[in-house]
Amino acid sequence: MDEEYDAIVLGTGLKECIISGLLSVAGMKVLHMDRNSYYGGDSASLSLEQLWEKFRKGEEAPKELGRSNDYNVDLVPKFMLGDGKLIKVLIHTDVVKYLEFKACDGSYVYKQGKIHKVPASDMEALKSPLMSFFEKRRARNFFIYVQDYEENDPRTFQGRDLRRMTMRQLFNEFSLGEDTIDFIGHSLALYRDDAYLDQAALPAVKKVKLYHDSLYRFAGTKTPYIYPLYGLGELPQSFARLSAVYGGTYMLNKPDCEVVYDEQGRACGVQSDGETAKCKFVVGDPSYFPGKTKVVGRVARAICIMSHPIPGTVDAHSVQIVIPQKQVGRRSDVYVFCSSYAHNVAANGKYIAFVSTTVETNNPARELDAGLSLLGPVDHKFIYVTDDHMPTNNGGQDKCFISKGYDATTHFESTVDDVLEMYTKITGKELDLDKLSLNQTIDG
Repeated sequence: MDEEYDAIVLGTGLKECIISGLLSVAGMKVLHMDRNSYYGGDSASLSLEQLWEKFRKGEEAPKELGRSNDYNVDLVPKFMLGDGKLIKVLIHTDVVKYLEFKACDGSYVYKQGKIHKVPASDMEALKSPLMSFFEKRRARNFFIYVQDYEENDPRTFQGRDLRRMTMRQLFNEFSLGEDTIDFIGHSLALYRDDAYLDQAALPAVKKVKLYHDSLYRFAGTKTPYIYPLYGLGELPQSFARLSAVYGGTYMLNKPDCEVVYDEQGRACGVQSDGETAKCKFVVGDPSYFPGKTKVVGRVARAICIMSHPIPGTVDAHSVQIVIPQKQVGRRSDVYVFCSSYAHNVAANGKYIAFVSTTVETNNPARELDAGLSLLGPVDHKFIYVTDDHMPTNNGGQDKCFISKGYDATTHFESTVDDVLEMYTKITGKELDLDKLSLNQTIDG
């Protein structure tokens, strides 16, 4: 271990493993360490025994749930958009060859006590029960505008400058109602609150367009979302393999690893077991950098093991449901995520549902009720709350590049934004994912 590296990465969470892989591909010599004996950190996938060990220590998992190793329960469950940033990173790094994917069966939005399929195109808008007859026509016109919009082709602007007009103004130009705006902003553009309405319209239009493009990226898919077989824990391990291929070194089960600083307070290495590895900078999750992060919020999550699909989803084996904030009198959305034995994350006939939201009160468990009420009977339920950490500096001075916590959303776009931002801070270069091509096929 007494060697010198360009970078030392602490923690094998998804963000840290992506960064480790990207830096290795860029030609850097990387040492990757974790205090745990397993990959994944806060974004690990747990077997049944590990799940009970974490949340019900001292108890044995019920035998009727099946074999422990048939379960891969995500601690931070998220789907991937088919044309989203994480897929592009997977292809850019060739990590995609280590993974198998399956499409998500259903994408729904909650309105007035019921869930409805999310319309993502002009034709789906005409069939949706979410809107009245005249509202469907207005929504169809909006979707056609978004689908045709090309940022580099002024002919598609139709006289609108989306960099200057707000999203609220754009919605008003199409005379869309509040409920329609609600599902477009939260279920298609995937915003967590309504602040986007008074910001420039271009980012929101690009997000709606991304949803639509993801829906039609792979043949035979019913939603824009895909998910790896055997759970998200496969992702950190796959990026670890990538780093190893490019010369990266991995060391697990290092509970005493600690960042070493020079006289100027800059990270210059990591010590463990009486040895010190030197480096130019250190990357890691907040738990490795005491005093260098602040808590900016909390996320409440529920893990539910069930013996049936979520009611009202046409027996979908996997599904996302977005509950927009206004529908349940909140400031932030509630998310429901479900996967099952079809994705090899549970024993045959079992479903794993998750509910998550940003904590707003002193009773986080109650804040999950809107999502939990949609699930039907639950065999076993685990509720937990995690702090959302933010680094207090950008790493330029102390050479500590620290990832942010995982938000409540059930998709990866904000996760990859954090990774790409870290990559730019470290290297001074931007990774242009839009120049990458997608030639892979996904199992429907």
